[in-house]
Amino acid sequence: MSRPFSASTLALAVALACGTVHAAGVTAHDEDKAQESKRDLRERYTKFEFRIPMRDGVRLFTTVYVPKDTGKTYPFLMQRTPYSAGTYADGELHYGVAYMPERIGPSPEFEDSGYIFVKQDVRGRFMSEGKWQEMTPHAKTQRAAGEGNESQDMHDTVEWLLKNVPNNNGKVGIYGISYPGFYTSASIIDSHPAIKAASPQAPVTDLFMGDDSYHGGAFMLAANFDFYAAFTEEENPTPLPKTWNDFDYGVADGYDYFLHRLTWSNILSSMSDKQRALLQPTIEHDTYDEFWKSRNIAAHLKNVKAAVLTVGGWFDAEDPQGPFTTYQAIKRYNPNTFNGLVMGPWVHGGWAGGDGKSLGRVQFDSKTSEYFRKEIQLPFFEQHLKGVKPARAVAEVTAFETGTNVWRQYTAWPPQQAKQQTLYFGSSGGLGWQKPAAGTGDGGFDEYVSDPKKPVPYIAYPATGVPKEYMVSDQRFAATRPDVLVYQTAPLEDDVTIAGPVTPKLFVSTTGTDADWVVKLIDVYPNEYPATPGAGERGKDVPPPSLKMAGYQQLVRGNPFRGKFRNSFERPEPFVPGKVEAVNFHLGDINHTFRRGHRIMVQVQSSWFPLVDLNPQTFMSIPQAKPEDFKKATQRVYHAAETPSGLQVLVIPAK
Repeated sequence: MSRPFSASTLALAVALACGTVHAAGVTAHDEDKAQESKRDLRERYTKFEFRIPMRDGVRLFTTVYVPKDTGKTYPFLMQRTPYSAGTYADGELHYGVAYMPERIGPSPEFEDSGYIFVKQDVRGRFMSEGKWQEMTPHAKTQRAAGEGNESQDMHDTVEWLLKNVPNNNGKVGIYGISYPGFYTSASIIDSHPAIKAASPQAPVTDLFMGDDSYHGGAFMLAANFDFYAAFTEEENPTPLPKTWNDFDYGVADGYDYFLHRLTWSNILSSMSDKQRALLQPTIEHDTYDEFWKSRNIAAHLKNVKAAVLTVGGWFDAEDPQGPFTTYQAIKRYNPNTFNGLVMGPWVHGGWAGGDGKSLGRVQFDSKTSEYFRKEIQLPFFEQHLKGVKPARAVAEVTAFETGTNVWRQYTAWPPQQAKQQTLYFGSSGGLGWQKPAAGTGDGGFDEYVSDPKKPVPYIAYPATGVPKEYMVSDQRFAATRPDVLVYQTAPLEDDVTIAGPVTPKLFVSTTGTDADWVVKLIDVYPNEYPATPGAGERGKDVPPPSLKMAGYQQLVRGNPFRGKFRNSFERPEPFVPGKVEAVNFHLGDINHTFRRGHRIMVQVQSSWFPLVDLNPQTFMSIPQAKPEDFKKATQRVYHAAETPSGLQVLVIPAK
């Protein structure tokens, strides 16, 4: 499901739905806030609240903001959300026309241009009637009373709006970030002809395949625990909950909290019945079964008539895969529909608020979020909902290239000019483009002991939830551990640009019967910089900003893979202790240039805690594991001529 993780970011998701901030987990830039304080939407918009009837009699609560200037017509711009269509103000959620949000729509430019803004509580959430379903199955054959279908609910809503809200121009757009991104995608299947533009942003698409719940068959523990502790069901219709509260861990570090409990039974027992009600099914269904398949919306993205602009972030910790899966499915099933993709250097929802100039210590050298909002998002909707010809056509793919920090435009993703190559692991920690030759002299493998009771942390500092900067965090703390293998190139003589999916191709063995394989692709900054910037550069005898990044090991992309799924996510298989087997998986997509003088590094380990739940290294259903099932194992990664482990990548040829 599309969701921002941690109760604090969940509260901001509610604020997004209510229009008080730009995006879940991202506060507006200080300059934007100062600007906002001068804006009063009451001067230009009138707020209405409706209960719109669906074909089965269920009524969906909907807020509508209509321009007071009735001298012209306006298109609808809609958001459907499970986080409330009310107004989040003064620390609480409010319904009623007396409450006006500080902001409506994707950005202030939309308010200035003029739209009829619509926000709707989806079925079973807050003030809407009906039965809420996690990632509403599109093709459910038998529905319980009150259950619905999102595309049908959108169709019925559009019909009602066109007939009952005056001064509309007959055109509808829909957008949403995170869970509202899923509802955007689901709402345009067999779409109503009036829907002319849609922008699913960070859309959850297939929860088991790389979005919120599972990555490579491994459960994303810290994020899901934090989310479900706050995201709970209520008897509806109701305006509750009015506030969102952080889970009380009782300690400052999630690593200690989860390791002390170790097993899923102990972790779940620390939650209330209400808190674990939605989490437990996602844990119990620990293979790719019908529970997950029915919730994969990508398989149903057909007969989409609206132009689509899918948006995602390279450093989105929640839904990194959803934008690519959505883009590819719409392209496959709707070849005559405009299908755009925008990928920027953002965390989850980061394009919607703030300026997008940096993440943690990594700088992007420009206001990337502002650029997207003004130069891509607004022109897209203006063109398809108002007929305004853009100054520059929106490309099929607009992707920010990290490392060089420039925007690139492509005709498809992955870029057609990218060529497949493999970075091979070598002896003595080497990494290079040449396949290992026979006779390495070191046995052709590296090994380490993985102890699930002393797992490798994913960050070097104490935290609960999932800090967003972990996606670019310094990996030097992990490189020094004996249970982490490190492979790296010599300093690069030329820039190397990798654009597209990164695919580990490993040959491994274990003394256990199951094992996780965590692979991290890392950009290693040079250790040496000039002590002074030189004459004319800054004019002061002080270290340059780059010195702060000396030796920095920036995570570019990392993901786990649960080894028992190496042949099938539906039918897991144990390892035979000591037997060498191939493990191939999808690490994720990147668009990154490793600069001249930098090194490319790969780290391999068997835990990433508590980002990922612990594998006991005993073949079993992990939710059923007991403390005695967690055992040490010796893991080997092979790099001989006949077992050449490495990373398959797509490289943009140098010009």
